[in-house]
Amino acid sequence: MNATSLLHDLVLASAHRAAEAPALAQAGEGFDYGTLAGLVEACAAGLHALGLARGERVAVYLDKRVETVVASFGTSAAGGAFVPVNPILKAEQVGYILRDCNVRVLVTSPERFALLRDTLADCHDLRHVVLTGETTEHPALPGAAIQRWADLLDTPRHAGHRVIDTDMAAILYTSGSTGRPKGVVLSHRTMVTGAKSVAQYLGNHAEDTLLAALPLSFDAGFSQLTTAFHAGARVVLLNYLLPRDVLKALEREQVTGLTAVPPLWIQLAQLDWPDAIGTHLRYIANTGGRMPLDTLNRLRARLPRTRPYLMYGLTEAFRATYLPPEEAERRPDSIGKAIPNAEVLVLREDGSECAPNEPGELVQRGALVAMGYWNDAEKTAERFKPLPPQAPGRQHGLMLPEIAVFSGDTVRRDEDGFLYFIGRRDEMIKTSGYRVSPTEVEEILYATRLVGECAAFGVAHDTLGQSIVVVATPTAGGTLDTAALLAECRSRMPAYMVPARIEVRDGPLPRNPNGKIDRKALSSDLQH
Repeated sequence: MNATSLLHDLVLASAHRAAEAPALAQAGEGFDYGTLAGLVEACAAGLHALGLARGERVAVYLDKRVETVVASFGTSAAGGAFVPVNPILKAEQVGYILRDCNVRVLVTSPERFALLRDTLADCHDLRHVVLTGETTEHPALPGAAIQRWADLLDTPRHAGHRVIDTDMAAILYTSGSTGRPKGVVLSHRTMVTGAKSVAQYLGNHAEDTLLAALPLSFDAGFSQLTTAFHAGARVVLLNYLLPRDVLKALEREQVTGLTAVPPLWIQLAQLDWPDAIGTHLRYIANTGGRMPLDTLNRLRARLPRTRPYLMYGLTEAFRATYLPPEEAERRPDSIGKAIPNAEVLVLREDGSECAPNEPGELVQRGALVAMGYWNDAEKTAERFKPLPPQAPGRQHGLMLPEIAVFSGDTVRRDEDGFLYFIGRRDEMIKTSGYRVSPTEVEEILYATRLVGECAAFGVAHDTLGQSIVVVATPTAGGTLDTAALLAECRSRMPAYMVPARIEVRDGPLPRNPNGKIDRKALSSDLQH
């Protein structure tokens, strides 16, 4: 029972070890591992009774709540594949996802169902809608049966379909800042290996309490569940409106680990933290982009005993690298080295390995590599490609190709093996014959402490190729003096990097569904 090769095994194995240990908390209500495991098995039986076939998709369109967790792991136990849909998406976006991956069962709330109803009529593969809550009315939907969550769970126990670890476990849709979102297909092996790897370097254990503040539709958000369940730890689900709500939850729930994206860290770093948080918050972790150095310094000043982990990863490969906390002082701008059980390469365009400090593309190999994009052969072929024969780890006698993820991100590796993010290939600014990373511009702007949030990007220019434009917000409760900010830029940047224009906006800046600042949307807005 202790073997954890499938996603739902993470819950069942921890329940076998310590059924009465706390597993999940939401809005003041707690669930131990024995109870959670029972709910997962009941959900699996209910889905099987609905006729869910092996590998068929179950979409979950809810905020962070126990039903979201149970439906996700219950789908795994039934032998299906779950599709977590970000709760901030609108009906049209939800409908696209449901149609794109041929969802058979939708788990949602009565309130959300009312908003989706017209859209669901076009989801021809949908056969069942399961509604949470206490509703007694079952609104009709042509082609699909409606039932209550409680009835789904009240089904005689039945084992799900037999699956193996290379079978599909989930489809996570990327934010799709340009065009439609892409469904990243993750196997049981990828999700379980990722949980074990992250828990290993974060040192997670059964006494930990992790705060799930990120969307569960985001790989790093769902990882809070898998990592905690592997370790037998407790997870607190938080649907927050304001950054201060996060601080209140950290203090109230005695949280030991918090993972967030840079925009949230930037906001949190500008708040006053209760002293008590620093006595129990063992670590903080950043993902989804580079944390500005000034933000890191502020957080370290507020949390001198808390260990910072700076991470880098792709939805297409779960997680790639982390910087050990002891290196944060010496190399705060590094994304670290490969996480356990993953290999990260820096390759030239011809597939050969880059020399130290030579920029190249980050390529990841190993069990964390996803199964491609759902129903999109062209985009899959662009990102998921065979490793070149001369790549490290490949031997000449191997006849079958090994598929790796080619990230599209430019990085460099120093003489000690530490990696440094330079920029996304499609976001690099080409100005005056130079290639400028927007994150490098943003880093310098944050260091001035004159901005609250900022985003830099290139805009077409007749003579420069592109000019650098910045959208920035004032600091909390302050104003933004663009002349003073430009003066600071000139003193801190070479001339070709100084922004040609700074546009001031009231904050916060727009986010994509995963909570990252949407640089592409801002750029498109300005250029149209």
